Amino acid sequence: MLVYPSGIDVSSSALRHLTQQLLRHRRTIGSRWRRLSASRQALLTLAHLRIGHTYAQLAAGFNIGTTTAYRYVTEAVELLAALAPSLADAVRIASAKAYLILDGTLLPTDRIAADRPFYSGKHRKHGMNVQVLADPFGRLLWASPALPGAVHDIRAAREHGIIDALTEADIPCWADKAYRGAGGTVRIPCWGRWETLSAGQRAVNRSHARIRALVEQAVATLKSWRLLRKLRCSTTRITSLVQAVLTLHLTSSG
Repeated sequence: MLVYPSGIDVSSSALRHLTQQLLRHRRTIGSRWRRLSASRQALLTLAHLRIGHTYAQLAAGFNIGTTTAYRYVTEAVELLAALAPSLADAVRIASAKAYLILDGTLLPTDRIAADRPFYSGKHRKHGMNVQVLADPFGRLLWASPALPGAVHDIRAAREHGIIDALTEADIPCWADKAYRGAGGTVRIPCWGRWETLSAGQRAVNRSHARIRALVEQAVATLKSWRLLRKLRCSTTRITSLVQAVLTLHLTSSG
């Protein structure tokens, strides 16, 4: 395999943060000599998450075995995932915001046609449903654990306790029509076909759409980590990957 120098468009603060976590973890478990230093292991993990390089590509680039590359990445991802904010943490931070924006996104996977629980009829592809909370400026605050793509957004929001948490904290939340019937503080557009809506309802929906459109920035932030654009791993690992990415994003933007 040919190897060439490359760059990763990730803040150096993310590299430093992950390196420190790995150093602390190695001291805790009493790890001795390793093929890669903590900083190189951190760089390996960032290359996997941000660029989407396979373990074989990483192994060639860092001059280690494929199994070692997998083990190093998995270890780092688990450390990062453990640091991701919970929904309660996100709601506590959001209490100072005027409102939040809620949306669901599908992270595509390579599931086969027979895997019906992972098939999203809305997106017409297999994947995992992840709920995203953004602030009024479209900045990513929180991403939920991943559920099979066949799960509708309203059901996912209820299973994660998002609606109850926002209602209890009395935080207004803008969402699309997929959350019809959510209740609480969740606000959706006026229901009905455009031509049947009154002038006032149309004005409300246009205003609602302008506010809610900013959540696309948060979704784009999540998917700027290219591994999440086409997941080829076990579906049981996707939640950890999403949480690891969330931790790195919040570390870099904090």
